[in-house]
Amino acid sequence: MVFSDPAVTHSETLPQVLLARATSTPTNLAERHKRLGIWREFTWADVLDRVRALALGLENLGLSAGESVMMIGENEPEHFWAEYAVQSLGGKVLSVYPDQNAEEILYLAEDSQTRIFLAQDQEQVDKCIEIAGKYSGALAVVYWDDSGLWGYDHPLLHSFESVSAAGRQIHAKEPARFEEHVKRGRADDTALLSYTSGTTGKPKGVVISHRYLFDNCSRVMGAIEIAPGTEYLTYISPAWVTEQIFGLSIGLIAPMVVNFPEGPEDVLTNIRELAVDALVFSPRQWENLASIVQARMLGAGKIRNAMYNWGMKVGHDVYVERLEGRSPSLAARLQLPFAEALVLHHLRDNLGLGKAKNAMSGGALMAPDVFRMFHAMGVKLRNVYGATEIGLLTAHVGESYQLETSGSWMQSNTNYGEPLEYRVSDEGELQVRGGSGFGGYHGKPEKTAEELTEDGWYKTGDAVSMTDDGELLFFDRVKDMRRLANGHSYPPQFIETRLRYSPFIKDLMTLGDETRSFVSALINIDMEVLGRWAEENKISFSTYTDLSQKPEVLDLIKGEVARINALLPEGSRVARFANFPKELDPDEGELTRSRKLRRAFLEERYAKLVEAIYAGDDETDLEIAVTYQDGRQGVLKTTVRVSDVENASKAAKRQSKS
Repeated sequence: MVFSDPAVTHSETLPQVLLARATSTPTNLAERHKRLGIWREFTWADVLDRVRALALGLENLGLSAGESVMMIGENEPEHFWAEYAVQSLGGKVLSVYPDQNAEEILYLAEDSQTRIFLAQDQEQVDKCIEIAGKYSGALAVVYWDDSGLWGYDHPLLHSFESVSAAGRQIHAKEPARFEEHVKRGRADDTALLSYTSGTTGKPKGVVISHRYLFDNCSRVMGAIEIAPGTEYLTYISPAWVTEQIFGLSIGLIAPMVVNFPEGPEDVLTNIRELAVDALVFSPRQWENLASIVQARMLGAGKIRNAMYNWGMKVGHDVYVERLEGRSPSLAARLQLPFAEALVLHHLRDNLGLGKAKNAMSGGALMAPDVFRMFHAMGVKLRNVYGATEIGLLTAHVGESYQLETSGSWMQSNTNYGEPLEYRVSDEGELQVRGGSGFGGYHGKPEKTAEELTEDGWYKTGDAVSMTDDGELLFFDRVKDMRRLANGHSYPPQFIETRLRYSPFIKDLMTLGDETRSFVSALINIDMEVLGRWAEENKISFSTYTDLSQKPEVLDLIKGEVARINALLPEGSRVARFANFPKELDPDEGELTRSRKLRRAFLEERYAKLVEAIYAGDDETDLEIAVTYQDGRQGVLKTTVRVSDVENASKAAKRQSKS
């Protein structure tokens, strides 16, 4: 997309766009935030006032161009204002997940050479103070929510209000100072350091320029229509570059009205209140929404269930058929108005998706069945796909696309670089060049070089193919493609996304390699859904561990696995499984902060259980070191049962013992 808005075409950086918006449309609504039950609105003039005051206040604390500032907190206006403020001074922003611990924050601070921490509240301030004795590079810790901080006294600690007040005094004396800083910005200045998830080692900070952000806005807005004034819900963390593109960049460039929920736990309620036009969730969040609907129907009566099933079938026979390029039957079209009035309209409204024109999923593979479910409701859910290093690459475009794919190739605006190109290597890896390019890893030239081919293409590490219609089909990470002892290859993520569609399965990890003769799985049950199911079926349980090993639960999960097995090629079917005896936890290294499986760690931690699965054992005793929510260490001792799935497991057992 070629931009025509002067606020964008005359700007090279995000703060320059903000300055233009506040100058040309100062009273237009920019942001909305719910706090203490009340929605507060901010115009572009309001946003500029906050950003300018904070920027000059941060400069007063000693922040200089080129230095790094770390943001630790949920999606709140102060988080966004702080990012724009740092960038106004020519600084670099790194946002981190609010549940990252002090040790992880210390590593990121040292790697990025963080000078100032912007922390949301007491929980985040405590982490910053904890590492202050180990990290000498910090000038200040600035907090924006003073709950629980009244008795704190630390030389690094400053409130958002006091820093902004100092900035306002500076602006009163030097009214041109802030604007001079902003005007010095250039497209190739570093705007962000976006850290990789660290699934295979320490996270690396991807250097992201303003050019990259403008380029990616152009790609998205060329593929998906985003009108000025679009109501957008910001929910995914700015630690994920996708939110940097959507909430922080397209929010300025389209521009959109960015809506901040009261808190992560209130997002579903807030969506219903707002009925937003656009939102981006991760596949896990969409799967959770699907599970909520399915779980509610588990407890519904026969009449409600029959109505739901009929309405969803009509929606599928019209909306999904049209999406996949087929003509709906006359009978389905005649029933649609009644299905809309009685079922589908209410489903969308209850989920807060009644007005959603652009509902998007990104970050990982999602089961096509989840897409079909939302489309059957009348929600036009689309995939977006990309890599932090090179940006967003594909999206579902138009009114007809294949749900199994990650969408069609986006076009890059040549004002920001060469045309965006791709190729698939002989090993099936997607490789990309063009656009704003790969800015490299902060302070790691050798790691940067490893990600590029000899002729300069960026290696995504993703195993893909292209359909005849030019849509990208993602299988798995190249390094995660597995080969069994019989020579058969299988893609773990491809299987896992289909199994994760079950409302009873929160997450899982498939197993099987060149030393194994079949595919197996370790499953993380959904405690909330299964707990409700157990209560309705009068099955008593005390803990997650107890529930996960109940025979009735194992039989239920076995049925779910068998149902999905029927959709998979024979060599890819899960023959045996066991339920994890505890919830997977990023604090224990089992998941990354973006909730991706740390496979190698899990296989090592649960090695005894894996051996039992492949030895044909029916159960095994485990001792697992655990960390409780209050920080105490302990050991979980329990017996974990192993289950067979269908007749395939009998052959698998014989092969494993031979």
